[in-house]
Amino acid sequence: MNQETQTYYDNYFNLFATDGWKQLVQEFGDNATPINSVEAVKDSNDMYFRKGQLNVLAHLLNMENIVTTNYEEASKSEEDD
Repeated sequence: MNQETQTYYDNYFNLFATDGWKQLVQEFGDNATPINSVEAVKDSNDMYFRKGQLNVLAHLLNMENIVTTNYEEASKSEEDD
């Protein structure tokens, strides 16, 4: 892994270790439930808007797992070379 890629992952791992990241993930997780509710949907446009919001929230909530998995795969690929 080159230095630029290692720095990329290190920056994310440093971010994930902060209290601010943990707080942000907690708040986004708490907000996902009301956004996922169909009770408050006004029309199909609102439903698609909420679907987009949930897509972004899911990506952010899974970001730590995504980055960790990618890092492990990149590290494993280097070991295999």
